[in-house]
Amino acid sequence: MATAKRTSISWLLLTGLVFHLVYIGTVFDCYFTSPVVNGMQSYGLDSAEARRLVLIVGDGLRADLLLALNAFSFIPNAPEVVAPHLRSVVETKGAFGVSHTRVPTESRPGHVALIGGMYEDVSAVTKGWKTNPVDFDSVFNRSSHTFSFGSPDILPMFAKGATPGKVDMWCYDEEDEDFTKDATALDVWVLQHLRTLFHNAAQDAELNRQLRQEKTVFFLHLLGLDTTGHSYRPHSKEYMANIQVVDEIVRQTEELFAEFFRDEETAFVFTADHGMSRIGNHGDGDPDNTRTPLIAWGKGVRGPLPDVDPTSHDEYSKPWGLSHLLRRDVEQADVAALMAALIGVEWPVNSVGVLPDVDPTLPGYLNFRDGEVMQARTALLNARVILEHYRVKHEQKKEHSLFYEPFPPLAHLHAGVPGGHELLEIEQLVGSGQFTTARTKSAELIRVALEGLRYLQTYDRLLIRAIVCAAYLGWIAFGATSILSPQEQSIAPRSLILDLASASILSLSWGLFALQRSPATFYLYICFPVYFWHQAVHRGAYLLKQDRKGRPRLADLARVLFRGGLVVSALQSMVAGYTHRSIWSVGFVIMGVAWPLLFWPSDIRGQHRRLLLSWSGACLVTAIFPLLSVDKQESLPEILSGGALMVCAGIAGAIFLPVNSGAEKKRSRAVIAIQCSLIVASMLITLSSVLSLRGKLGLPLLNQVSGWIVFVVASAFPFTHFAHAVQHPLERILSFFLAFSVCFVILSISVEGLFYCAFSATLLLWIEVEATLRRTAPVEDVPDVTAYRPRADDLRIAVFFLFFVQVAFFGTGNVASISSFYLEPVYRLVPVFNPFLMAVLLIFKIVAPYIILATSFYLLNARLNLPPFSLFLVALTLTDVMTMTFFFNVTDTGSWLEIGQTISFFCISSLLLVWAAGTVAVGGLLMSDTLPSLDKKKE
Repeated sequence: MATAKRTSISWLLLTGLVFHLVYIGTVFDCYFTSPVVNGMQSYGLDSAEARRLVLIVGDGLRADLLLALNAFSFIPNAPEVVAPHLRSVVETKGAFGVSHTRVPTESRPGHVALIGGMYEDVSAVTKGWKTNPVDFDSVFNRSSHTFSFGSPDILPMFAKGATPGKVDMWCYDEEDEDFTKDATALDVWVLQHLRTLFHNAAQDAELNRQLRQEKTVFFLHLLGLDTTGHSYRPHSKEYMANIQVVDEIVRQTEELFAEFFRDEETAFVFTADHGMSRIGNHGDGDPDNTRTPLIAWGKGVRGPLPDVDPTSHDEYSKPWGLSHLLRRDVEQADVAALMAALIGVEWPVNSVGVLPDVDPTLPGYLNFRDGEVMQARTALLNARVILEHYRVKHEQKKEHSLFYEPFPPLAHLHAGVPGGHELLEIEQLVGSGQFTTARTKSAELIRVALEGLRYLQTYDRLLIRAIVCAAYLGWIAFGATSILSPQEQSIAPRSLILDLASASILSLSWGLFALQRSPATFYLYICFPVYFWHQAVHRGAYLLKQDRKGRPRLADLARVLFRGGLVVSALQSMVAGYTHRSIWSVGFVIMGVAWPLLFWPSDIRGQHRRLLLSWSGACLVTAIFPLLSVDKQESLPEILSGGALMVCAGIAGAIFLPVNSGAEKKRSRAVIAIQCSLIVASMLITLSSVLSLRGKLGLPLLNQVSGWIVFVVASAFPFTHFAHAVQHPLERILSFFLAFSVCFVILSISVEGLFYCAFSATLLLWIEVEATLRRTAPVEDVPDVTAYRPRADDLRIAVFFLFFVQVAFFGTGNVASISSFYLEPVYRLVPVFNPFLMAVLLIFKIVAPYIILATSFYLLNARLNLPPFSLFLVALTLTDVMTMTFFFNVTDTGSWLEIGQTISFFCISSLLLVWAAGTVAVGGLLMSDTLPSLDKKKE
């Protein structure tokens, strides 16, 4: 029976991990669908406003730092206008505004929106934003020919899937993307190769013909600003200088086109794929990441217009000194529609962009040669493109849904097309010369069609939410009944009625999904709630049947409800801690001060005063970190202070660790001495590297090589035979602490090393606190998890464990997690852009605190005479209170900050459970051979 129960517990763990991994996909199936639809008809204008188009993208350029007066006033001798040419374009011959991007504010989705006119499915992040999940259409593919210059990370994705031979590209080598060098060289490279292209055309007739044909696009991708912003942050003299270089490149590009073509048939569009936060990051919904400049000028573009009443400006653009001119904002996908209209090509299918000129109440960007008639015709075309998108999705949904209800405003058909009657009416208005009314009707039809697309996108949302809710609640019930069930549960008789009911529900669901041709993931999703509730009801009924104590007393019921309320409150507080970091500090204060004073037995507080003061002090010190500012600056004193504290911890361990035999003590001190020496070496290397990088001397090869050697040796040292032979558990934990200290020196930007020390000290004291409190009650030795039944204290310990899991990753005011994603420290080891290796280093830094948590938690289980996975099983049943909350908080509307945060919080919460399971397992692997030493200590 014990073997059967052990199998049951192992199955519970495996099922839980698989369940949480699979259910991460529900957020994408529920809230996001692929924007790419096949079988759509393309539409385009039969005339063009310009013969050619030049698209210049300043990767990572913020609108405010480009256009504001005195944007870099904190820099000595900074000019009032940092981009004089682009500003003169705005003031004398162009239209401007802000292009608002969507989350994730990364280069790939930003360029897809700009050039493809669609917002890429957020789940494409699983492809690393590198490989096209599906081939998509773009303005480049619709052009007669596109000549593109720039980064090898961006250009190839627009050639893949395009008509062969239509998109030519010139890319520099990936090795040239060196974060320690002057990134403006990348932008200058683009200008030089554009100049070479025109030079070669003088000797190549075919090339000359291609360059001069109509509907040609030139794409200049300027990566320097993004690289400079990551290296030095946007508010730096380096970023300012890079903007000046970009401005000069735009000026010289304009001159090149004027000299080569000797006409005025070129249209220019200057914008950015995303902005950048103050700390030099992007990817989230920070407003500085989502507001990018848009400046258009040249053939077919209107000139500057006076501002209107009410003003088009706000507090954001007032410092620009352009309040006398109209600011016309757009959504990022609208830029593709603007470019397609300028050169008269077919609009990319799947485009959801709305041309700014559709709205008759606001000036657009274009100066149509045929005036109002072309405005009205273009607005009608825009409506056809969006409505075609809706039509195809409508047909697909109608075919796959048994009880399909079309979007009410578009439910009627005309000539088999939803909204076809409105299209016919607009055509008649254009034909009768009622252009303003036609544009108004087109704008309204576009609005309705976009709402219809959203209706279809969210059509299955209620079903998925119901499945998710049933699954998470079922998992909680399944986990609770599995833990509470005795060993005899394994021989509980099966219920034929329950089995038939579960099989019927599963079969009915699968049949419904088959008839609707639902995604394959739906079949998998429904399996989990059916299985969980089947097991929970089966085991729960057996538990009630075996309970011979009768009804519980009212006092017992009140106590259970009170404890349950505290647990739910604690978990919901952790949910709030994701957005209000100070809550983690409050949690440490409660754990370190309120809990001992209110719930510790008085004799424990009196007899163990030193332990109480140490625990309270460690919690209060760790509580400081969530209150620190997110905006970190590289600080050598703080980095070196953390390293010095780590060395002091090693020396203290060598002096005070309770190692008995002389041979063990000698080996122990030798291990600690070697590891402390590696920490000191890492401090010296980091000091030299930082000073060299600050002096713009690059990363010396000696520093890079020695840094890698120290990093690898220190990380691998605890696993060597010499170090691993150490048997005492506290000494083993110290060995891992010192090993990862090197990581927290080389890869830190400020106080991460200090946090690492405080967090580790708190974990070690937690072991002593729990062991001391558990001694006050009789403890029975538990041989393995098969006989484990949770106590009231185990519930609290599980909540504490979940708290530490969250804090180690996210809860320390971005010290241990988000600041781990600062790229400046990574340049000390990897100066050349290498996303995979950089990501590995950043993840390694995140893992380090979890190694200490893993080993400490394993030791805690041993000190409490509990099997390794027992407390984790309790935590496993609790954490989905948080996960469910995050799932229902996910939104795909509102600000981009809200969208990005809600998605990431749900994914983090789900993955942290899997991560926590790995933490417990790793703790067992690293610490299992130290338990004999612990047993000797007890004796």
